Amino acid sequence: MAIDRSNPSAYPPNIQAILKRPAPAAVLLGQELLDVDVARGWVRVAYTVSDQLANRFGALHGGMTAAMMDDVISLAAGLGIQWGQITPTLEMKVSYIRQGKPGTRLVAEASTIRRGSSVAFLEAELRDPEGALVATASSTIAITAMKTPKA
Repeated sequence: MAIDRSNPSAYPPNIQAILKRPAPAAVLLGQELLDVDVARGWVRVAYTVSDQLANRFGALHGGMTAAMMDDVISLAAGLGIQWGQITPTLEMKVSYIRQGKPGTRLVAEASTIRRGSSVAFLEAELRDPEGALVATASSTIAITAMKTPKA
């Protein structure tokens, strides 16, 4: 379902938090939440590739591509958690298919492949404006309680 920004309470905690205040890294990546399907554990996100994300050769830096993949995967992973839980990445594999270009809007989709009580497995794809595959990723995430800082 397309994101309804006027009704944040209709979404899981992770999406509510993004609608309230995006993370600084998400802002740097040009993150725009597009669609979410909580039942499927699926999310679609656009990223606007600014010149700040380029490598010295003028293409999207591989680390920024990986950051986009980790970002979209974390959003999909977070669809099934409760307030006070987090989904840190345990491992992630990124396959770089082609270069992304500054000045473009890339679209990523991620979905949960299998979810257990403490671990989940997810996959994602990142595509350019023409629909060509830029990168794929697979990830294992933990599902755990957020630790509160000690006073």
